[in-house]
Amino acid sequence: MAESAVKRIGVLTSGGDAPGMNAAVRSVVRSALDRGIECIGIRRGWSGLINGDFYRMDSGSVSRIINRGGTILYTARSEEFRTAEGQAKAAGVCKLLGLDGIVAIGGDGTFRGAQELSKCGVSVVGIPGTIDNDIVCTEYTIGFDTAVLAAECIDKLRDTMQSHERCAVVEVMGRHAGYLALYVGVAVGATAVLVPERPYDFHSQVAEKIRHARLNGKTNFMIVVAEGAASAMDVGKEIKEHLGLDPRVTILGHIQRGGSPTAKDRVLATRMGYEAVRVLAEGMTNRVICVRDDQIVNVDIDEGLAMKKTLNAEEFEVMTVMTGV
Repeated sequence: MAESAVKRIGVLTSGGDAPGMNAAVRSVVRSALDRGIECIGIRRGWSGLINGDFYRMDSGSVSRIINRGGTILYTARSEEFRTAEGQAKAAGVCKLLGLDGIVAIGGDGTFRGAQELSKCGVSVVGIPGTIDNDIVCTEYTIGFDTAVLAAECIDKLRDTMQSHERCAVVEVMGRHAGYLALYVGVAVGATAVLVPERPYDFHSQVAEKIRHARLNGKTNFMIVVAEGAASAMDVGKEIKEHLGLDPRVTILGHIQRGGSPTAKDRVLATRMGYEAVRVLAEGMTNRVICVRDDQIVNVDIDEGLAMKKTLNAEEFEVMTVMTGV
């Protein structure tokens, strides 16, 4: 591999953890070493960069982590880094350590932090790692495929709901995006799916779906709720009040963010990490690594964050047709 003018880079994970982050860290470290670039692991995200929480990483540092959930670099949110003073301090640490660039693995907030740091003269590249799949410039984010395994939990709930002829209301994560809920809802054959992209209306989106299903002979019902769409507890209360059913409410919560990443998450994280190092080594900055048509590409952070991502219209249409049947 040709020698790069870039001699030392840092890698960090920030925001909510996602399965596959360790695979991305591993790829960044080994891809850097292959190019003769030293890699510095920064613990606890932007907070760790500000506070100088770092260590040298080598090939052994990332052995046997590709299958591990979470992140060996830990993660945290930093209010200080949101300020101009905090960003200047972080840039100063980069200068002190002689970092020629930073690879930041995380979601929307992580990228906005990288965007601000680049204005301080630091070369940055972002890798999308979030189970929410809400990064606008990429078709896929690391961790989403593993989080969709929430379908297995819902399948188990369905078994007992069917046995007792009951209604289940399941709340899944996703923050202000409904991609995870919609995908899971299609996978489990939900009676109804509530997503934040569509204004919540109990009677049309839940009550009528349940009535339609009951008239078609069904005696058990599964309602999937994205956390940003409504409160599963409130939906359960409305079902009891208006339909006379006794629903069981389950909030899957952070169980979706843990666990061993799927093969898809591991492979894409590895490909993205390799591309991130290549981009930095070739002198580019202010980029986000993306998946488009199964190809790994990079786009400008400013351009990427300005894009608007919407739910897959075809998936939503399929969900609408399938629910309540």
